[in-house]
Amino acid sequence: MALPTKVKMFEVGPRDGIQNEPNRVPTAVKVEFINRLSETGLQQIEIGAFVSPKVIPQMADSREVVAQIRKAPSVTYSTLVPNMKGFDQALEAGVEEIEIFGAVSEAFSQKNINCSIAESLDRFAPVCEAAKKHGIRVRAAVSCVLGCPYEGEIAPEKVAEVTEILYEMGSYEVALGDTIGTGTPEKTKRMLEAITKRVPVTKLSAHFHDTYGQALANIYAALEEGVAVVDSSVAGLGGCPYAKGATGNVASEDVLYMLNGMGIETGVDFDRLVDVGHFISEALGREVGSRAGLATLRKRA
Repeated sequence: MALPTKVKMFEVGPRDGIQNEPNRVPTAVKVEFINRLSETGLQQIEIGAFVSPKVIPQMADSREVVAQIRKAPSVTYSTLVPNMKGFDQALEAGVEEIEIFGAVSEAFSQKNINCSIAESLDRFAPVCEAAKKHGIRVRAAVSCVLGCPYEGEIAPEKVAEVTEILYEMGSYEVALGDTIGTGTPEKTKRMLEAITKRVPVTKLSAHFHDTYGQALANIYAALEEGVAVVDSSVAGLGGCPYAKGATGNVASEDVLYMLNGMGIETGVDFDRLVDVGHFISEALGREVGSRAGLATLRKRA
């Protein structure tokens, strides 16, 4: 299949990237982070999660973040919700898009959201119904699509089954998450071949972590299969508290550098994105986790 001419980048840094930080990130830093991302040309940004503060304390101020950011009319801001309680909180906060999240591994589902896959899907059904009633868009994310830290290999047919259920439930798009970053291009293609027999490829997003250095190669494989949406995290922020050793999401700067080099349009300004990666890395007291970003900063210096 021909490569897409346009790709939408879905920025997950403010939520998926920051949620695993060991030290509390001040609300003001999160707000500034999102405001700067809004000025890069990104169309969608995941900005928080309405989850239990005991489970994910870093997201306890999501209501304040939603209220304080400077919303750009060209950007859609998304928040994660696990159940109806989270949905009600998101609704009160005035969010325009929510994201539900499941897994294709029973063991990971129990570790991550303390229920079986079937139970998680039962929880999401009323959330999707309520979102439709209130005119809120629903996006879904699926974890461990290319491997699980507890169960190992995951059958592509299992991924396709769960993806189809979430899509038919009302999700306009399903992000396929390689949560532990063990996938390879051939596995990525086999998975997508199974899924696209059930769900249109235009309704899928690639959400790949870079633990084994395969994320960009896997994204390229996904592009070859027709996927035209990529989740990424500026400066490579992220990790998973329930997947030991899993490092961050693929860096947004690295994805954009590759897409620019391929002549694929995104509408995102590379230099501005590098600046944002530098800002948040300094704020968190860590080195920029993007190779393209770091190389650009060193070249400037």
